[in-house]
Amino acid sequence: MPPAPKLILASASPRRRELLVRIGVTPADIIAADIDETPHKGELPRDYAKRMAREKAQAVTHDSAHVLAGDTVVACGRRILPKAEDEQTARECLALLSGRRHRVLSAIALAAPDGSLRERLSETIVRFKRLSAEEVEAYIAGGEWHGKAGGYAIQGSAEGLIAAIQGSHSGVVGLPLFETRALLKAAGFPLG
Repeated sequence: MPPAPKLILASASPRRRELLVRIGVTPADIIAADIDETPHKGELPRDYAKRMAREKAQAVTHDSAHVLAGDTVVACGRRILPKAEDEQTARECLALLSGRRHRVLSAIALAAPDGSLRERLSETIVRFKRLSAEEVEAYIAGGEWHGKAGGYAIQGSAEGLIAAIQGSHSGVVGLPLFETRALLKAAGFPLG
């Protein structure tokens, strides 16, 4: 019986590592991909998410291991919301999301040692309740928004502000487990 393939996770996100463990996969190594994440002019959210996952997987090269990368994009219509790095950006994102639906696109790419690439995309619809100024300020004060696409983390207190979700909860967190499991299984990883 051939040995199980090795996996490198091309992400600095501790959430992606934790999610992988849920499906019984522990990466042999974690190497964050260092790429330019600026959207191209006119690039649509779906295309951007897929390109980011693909470029991250290809940026971490390894001749004896598969490389798994992902990217999660929060989109309102054709607009790609930024990762909130400051309170003002987080407030702007939450104001835009308040009381309305938006899409969370979570793309994954698996690069094999031979250079072949497998890709999947998860799309989830999320609807926030109409947020009061007090709710926004309380969420900002908690700090969970920092570095998060769209200015929120569904795995934290923001979950209490979400009226509905249609699709993959793990995809909104950052790694769609159904799609990830299917990619890994197709690549020969021993998953039950």
